[in-house]
Amino acid sequence: MPSICFYFQVHQPFRIRNYSFFDIGANIPYEDQQKNSDILNKVADKCYLKTNKKMLELIHRHQGKFKISYSISGTAIEQFEIYRPDVLKSFIDLSDTGCVEFLSETYNHSLSFIYSKDEFKRQVEKHAAVIKKYFNQEPGVFRNTELIYNNELAAYIEDMGYKGIICEGLDHILNGRTSNYLYKPVNTKNIKVLLKNYRLSDDIAFRFSDKGWAEYPLTADKFRNWIHAIAGNGETVNLFMDYETFGEHQWESTGIFDFLDHLPAEILKHPDFDFKTPSEVVESLPARDIYDVHNFSSWADTERDLSAWLSNSMQQEAIKQVYSIEKQILESNDSELIKGWERLQTSDHFYYMCTKFWNDGDVHKYFSPFDSPYDAYLYFMNVFSDIECRLKSKKKKIRKAAKPAKTKTTLSATNSAESGSLQKINTDTNIDKKKSQDKLKEHYSQMFSYMCET
Repeated sequence: MPSICFYFQVHQPFRIRNYSFFDIGANIPYEDQQKNSDILNKVADKCYLKTNKKMLELIHRHQGKFKISYSISGTAIEQFEIYRPDVLKSFIDLSDTGCVEFLSETYNHSLSFIYSKDEFKRQVEKHAAVIKKYFNQEPGVFRNTELIYNNELAAYIEDMGYKGIICEGLDHILNGRTSNYLYKPVNTKNIKVLLKNYRLSDDIAFRFSDKGWAEYPLTADKFRNWIHAIAGNGETVNLFMDYETFGEHQWESTGIFDFLDHLPAEILKHPDFDFKTPSEVVESLPARDIYDVHNFSSWADTERDLSAWLSNSMQQEAIKQVYSIEKQILESNDSELIKGWERLQTSDHFYYMCTKFWNDGDVHKYFSPFDSPYDAYLYFMNVFSDIECRLKSKKKKIRKAAKPAKTKTTLSATNSAESGSLQKINTDTNIDKKKSQDKLKEHYSQMFSYMCET
């Protein structure tokens, strides 16, 4: 019996403001709160609330036979808490039906697995805790940021106790096989991998409103025929996409909600088809073959690799700098400092710095809040420099507080010494500021050199 497995990504980053060089050290907030609020409110009204209402209606209409799953990033949940608690409540209502599964991911929608396994594990555990808090579920299936995946990740996540992992179904890896079966990752024991059927998923997510597409218009009964044709050549059809597909990327005027309203009934017309959550798929179906991915893959851009975030020197330099201060940041025990550093890890920041052309480049520009990838890099590095300065200031305060107290008998000498110490601290501060300025000049120089090359 072939099963339809719907999975939706729900993510909103904390976008940084146009943070100038002169804002460094001026106690200026990093994030553009107005822009974050405006974007979330727009997407909430066009997509989240309407689609959640429709999903809840479909679950009740089909008496629990319609099932779906979500992976909601920690940064999205935080923004729901701040700006739109009604959206969070609507996801909780879906969870209460028992027909919705919430998956695990990195809390900050980061590339941490590539740069720091310790930070990756910390974020996954933090995300699992917030899923438990709001949805009373302990995630058993993992999906990495933007479906970034390789053999090492699958083995690592199995060691963390997960039974399933989601990734892109790549033609060159499948080598003639179909994505419509479960597979076993290399060097693992029990974990199974669910592969996205990217053709059918993208028919909804990207081609639905394309009037130049040969299959336009896409109707529920036409899509049903494509799904039913898989009978005998697959056991699970994994339809994975951004949740913003409904109402935001594909506007309501395109008929996307009408399509969604009729789709479950059309699929269920065939008695051999049903809907399952990722955990149900993993528990009920065997792995039919090995899926062997040495190099990192993803669902982003034409290449479906890491190039969306790491294809140029700006992106590589920015992310390298972020993880270079991991140990010092966490040891600071400063919650605000740690929060600022965590949010800099969000993959969107590096996505905005991408300098690709043609169709992929247009997509990057569509999502970016900045005028150019070079602006994205400059403002990001200015924020990073401010975090570095705050971290150094914190260390100095700790060292100063750790010094032994002075006695009254040496008050005069102490005053003289403290005067000298104050002068030294001021000198050190100026040196740190000078170092920060020199470092930024180096970043700017690298960026302008890269601009000249491209």
